[in-house]
Amino acid sequence: MQPANDPTSGFCRDCLARQQRAGRRCERCGSPRRAAHPELYALSLAHIDCDAFYASVEKRDRPELRDRPVIIGGGRRGVVSTACYIARISGVRSAMPMFKALEACPDAVVIKPDMEKYVRVGREVRTMMQALTPLVEPISIDEAFLDLSGTERLHGMPPAETLARFSRQVETDIGNTVSVGLSYCKFLAKVASDIDKPRGFSVIGEAEAVSFLKDQPVTLIWGVGKAFAATLQGDGIRAIGQLQTMELADLMRRYGSMGSRLYHLARGQDERTVHVEREAKSVSAETTFNEDLSTAADLAPILRALSEKVSARLKKSGIAGRTVVLKLKSADFRIRTRNRQLADPTRLADKIFSIGREMLAKETTGVRYRLIGIGVSDLTDDGKADPPDLVDVQAAKRARAEVAVDALRGKFGRLAVETGYTFGKGRNAHPPETPDDE
Repeated sequence: MQPANDPTSGFCRDCLARQQRAGRRCERCGSPRRAAHPELYALSLAHIDCDAFYASVEKRDRPELRDRPVIIGGGRRGVVSTACYIARISGVRSAMPMFKALEACPDAVVIKPDMEKYVRVGREVRTMMQALTPLVEPISIDEAFLDLSGTERLHGMPPAETLARFSRQVETDIGNTVSVGLSYCKFLAKVASDIDKPRGFSVIGEAEAVSFLKDQPVTLIWGVGKAFAATLQGDGIRAIGQLQTMELADLMRRYGSMGSRLYHLARGQDERTVHVEREAKSVSAETTFNEDLSTAADLAPILRALSEKVSARLKKSGIAGRTVVLKLKSADFRIRTRNRQLADPTRLADKIFSIGREMLAKETTGVRYRLIGIGVSDLTDDGKADPPDLVDVQAAKRARAEVAVDALRGKFGRLAVETGYTFGKGRNAHPPETPDDE
């Protein structure tokens, strides 16, 4: 293995040549993309994040869109799933209502999400990650933590250079770009990956952690959203440096268990390790309507189609859930969630829909909704799912009918067989595919 040179001279991220002296450009190829840091060759924990993933996949497949602003989302009534960096310059952001995004960037090309394609490309990137190290912890389909400790002999180079080579390989072989954050803990690796997007490669070392964090806003800390940030600001706390001067007992007295997180992360202390397997906590599907809906007659067909999607995913994965969860978002963007725990885990669309419809009946009081979702949680393997129902004698017949429908759909497609709820109800009854929640 080639010995590491002065880490402050670093290496070129394009040609991977080691650099003999400090400078702005590569001594071999002239590229300005040099990686250099005092702890460059001592760090091995990374966060890899694909850049504007959905939009970049679409631009890869449609080269004519390369220089156009692209928004991935579900029409004017939906929200932005992601936006390319050109659209972001105009102020478009993920989760922004589509009408606001188009006001900010009226010349944007809007593309409906193709989750099947994105999942496929995400898996290709994941497979390449797993070739680097067995310690890969996926966070979503387009990002993951990696621990490359002890991989130098395998790859013939330190983790930093392995990650740079990986970034170049993804861009060459798959056609998308990634950003890499390299640090000594998960918190700062994730922070680092956001510093220089797109095609970023940023390093935060242990020696600089406290000083780096000092002037950062408290919202940089995981778990500090808008509501909690407002609470902290009400207490006069806006910068992480202020947390660094406070005692653990004081923070916990004020903010409970969150006070412990504030204390430790403000000092760059994060002992969480990379876990190879990350089990899903729930499986769900949801959709945003083109127009607000308020009646059970309008909402039930959509709920049925979503229940069938959730059921199909459960069956495909060999799992079942004990708790059914209904999600509704009203026209004023207020979210309601209702849940009911079952005596036995289920994976049947009929049962998921039946429970969901009962909960929905209590919510259809004239309120207009823009989104509905259904899911199951408390997941387990499906070995004990859906035992015979001694009370509902028709349940067994419906279960057998569902198995027959599944077989036909597996052979002829999802719309080959429709229920009375969804037949002839139009596009709303068949919402677009969405990824499983985790």
